Parts: sequence; C-alpha cells; structure tokens
Amino acid sequence: MVLQTIWFFLWGLLWAVFFMTDGFDLGIGTLYPFLGKTDQDKRMMINALGPLWDGNEVWLITAGGVTFAAFPLVYSVMFSSLYSALMLILFALILRGVSFEFRGKVESRRWRKVWDICIFIGSFAPALLFGVAFANIFKGIPIDHNGIYQGTLFTLLNPYGLLGGVLFVLLFVTHGALWLSIKSDGDLHERAVSTAKKIWPVLVCVAVIFLTASRFATGLYDNYLKHPSYFIVILITVLALLSIRYFLAKKTYFKAWFASALTIVGATFFGVIGLFPNLFPSSLNPRYSLTANNASSSPLTLKIMLIVVILFIPVVIGYQIWAYHLFKGKVTQADLAGEEAY
Repeated sequence: MVLQTIWFFLWGLLWAVFFMTDGFDLGIGTLYPFLGKTDQDKRMMINALGPLWDGNEVWLITAGGVTFAAFPLVYSVMFSSLYSALMLILFALILRGVSFEFRGKVESRRWRKVWDICIFIGSFAPALLFGVAFANIFKGIPIDHNGIYQGTLFTLLNPYGLLGGVLFVLLFVTHGALWLSIKSDGDLHERAVSTAKKIWPVLVCVAVIFLTASRFATGLYDNYLKHPSYFIVILITVLALLSIRYFLAKKTYFKAWFASALTIVGATFFGVIGLFPNLFPSSLNPRYSLTANNASSSPLTLKIMLIVVILFIPVVIGYQIWAYHLFKGKVTQADLAGEEAY
C-alpha cells in the first residue's frame, strides 16, 4: 500500500511538472497569432521557447511511461477510453514541432503563414484537450466493470470538461505571456506584459467557477473534508495566483512567472489529492473505478522503478536547470541572426 501511494503521488507530480514546464510554450504558441505583429516578433516568440520546448516534453513521455509501468491497467483503459482525445493531442504536438523547424525553410509569405497557423493549432489544441481530459477524470469516466468506455469523444465535451479546458488554456496563456515578458524587449515585451495583466482577472474568475463547479460535479472535496489540513494546497494555490498580479505590478516578471508555475502545480495537485486513491474513477459505478491499489504493478516492479527514479530523475532535473540557466538571457537580434535560430 505504501509503494502504491508513493507512485500515485509521483504520477501526479510528473504531470504537474509537465504542465508547469510545457505550459509556457503552449501558451506562447496560443498567443502567437495575436502578439506576433511582424515576422520578427514571431521569430522572437519561437526563439524564446526554441531551446527548451522539446526538453519540456520529456516530462510528458515520463508521465506516460510511469502510467504504463506503475499502473498498466490504468494505461490500457485510459488510452482506449480517451483514445480520440489523446491522438488529437499527439498529432497536434507533432504538428507544432514540425512547424518550428519548417517555417523558415522557404522564403515565402504563404509558406510561413501555413506553418504559423499550425503553430497556433498545435499549441491551443493540446492545452484545451489536456484540460478537458483531466477535468473528465476528476468528474469520472463512464467505464463499465470490464474497463470499456461507454461514450464517445463528444461525451467528454460536457460543461465541466470544457470548463477545465478553458481553465488550462488560461493558465498556459498567462504562463506563456509571463515567459515572453522575461525573454523579450521593446513592443513585444510591452504587449506580453499587457496581455498577462488582461488575462489574469479572467483566469481568476474561471478558477473560482471551476473550484465551485468541482464541489457539485465531482467528489474531489471528499478527501479535503475528511482531512481539512489538505486545504493548505488550495490556499497556497490561491495565494500563488494572487501573487502573479502583485509581481506584475512590481515589474518582477520572473517572480510572476514562478508564481504562475506554482499555481499550475497547485491546480494539478488539487485534483490529484481529491482523486486519491482513484486514478481513473468510473462515473457509472464507484466499484468499477481503477485505483492505486487495484491497478498497480507488482510490489517488486514498483520497488525497482522507485530506485531508478531516485537515481535518474535528479539527472534530468539537473540537466533542465542547466539548460534554463544557459538560455536565461533575452532573445536579441543577434540571436535571430545565428544559424541555429528558428
């Protein structure tokens, strides 16, 4: 039981880290057609995330790998139940990566415009669909006793699921605008700051609505009511969200970005703590739910995996810290002139 609990929260942590890191480049891609007024602006935006976006997505592979290895039954049911949504996410992420590389290969306005549209779609669609998917997991998926999904893609597009999608998009767009505020200068910097300030109150309103809706549409608050000390997670998340606007006013943009990152991690753990021990709850019958106990690998497998994680995750974290430090400066004209630039 202890190993299952550890891996449940490691599973949640890996998803939180993915949303925290990849969230800002998905946000920049979503803002791309709105803030990129000129071709130079667009190149600045792409190069603001260029050295980091593919490293950020390592956490998606890690989260998926952990789901497969630690909770194989959840993996099989999840990827069959949410197959359409997950494939759309996969295709969108592939399209985005290809767009970054291909956009500057041909000196043609029409060519660049096509790939610009692909960058937007490849960023907005995953942000929305990840939110829809996780909101539906919080709400419960209609799976029967055999783990068979009793619904369609449109079943997932219910009001609560769409609200979760909107929340994720706003979180990521705010995160991306703040990152762009750190990495840019001039008019683009001013537009990024202005965008973050304008989106923040909308984000706060949607977050309040989502927290309220979760009380009626899900059973997430059951664990919080049983253990009131867990409400500290919600409190920290709310304080982090409010801190974004405070640091924006102080023009300390990295602190605002860090507060945004903490908000995303807190929002993810709000759901993870509320779900425990359910990993994939059934909306048809609680007995059909997949939990950390009935869907995990053997104790020996979990033990070996834990040793591997303890040894190698610090290496991955160390590499990412080094990468972020290496590319911590603002994107300049000289950077755009380099051969390695997008």
